[in-house]
Amino acid sequence: MSTASNETEPGTAAESAAGSMNAPMAPAAASAEIIPFPARAQEASAATAERLNRALAALDRALSDQRAAVSTWRGALGDLREAMAGLGGRVETYRGELGKLANGVAGLNARAVWLGDWAERTMAEARKG
Repeated sequence: MSTASNETEPGTAAESAAGSMNAPMAPAAASAEIIPFPARAQEASAATAERLNRALAALDRALSDQRAAVSTWRGALGDLREAMAGLGGRVETYRGELGKLANGVAGLNARAVWLGDWAERTMAEARKG
């Protein structure tokens, strides 16, 4: 039996774990064929580069056209906003004029009813008399 605390006896679990980590591994049997990745072309061909340049130019034109269309659309929205504000003001004016007309018609109606009543009273007195 040993007296030191960091010594291990042969055959202990610590020795067998340490021994298994230090033991050389048995070579694994090769059961699959390793296929290398295909090598990438280092430089694109001139035709490919030209095609990409044409595509980028077309994309730039499309973006420019889209910016112009969005700008025009925003301008049209601003015009519509102004037209709607003007229309709203005219509707309010029209509503006010209709209110004045309604008051005038109500006054004329009251006068017509009074005249009708006066005419009936006058005719009734004329029949009596």
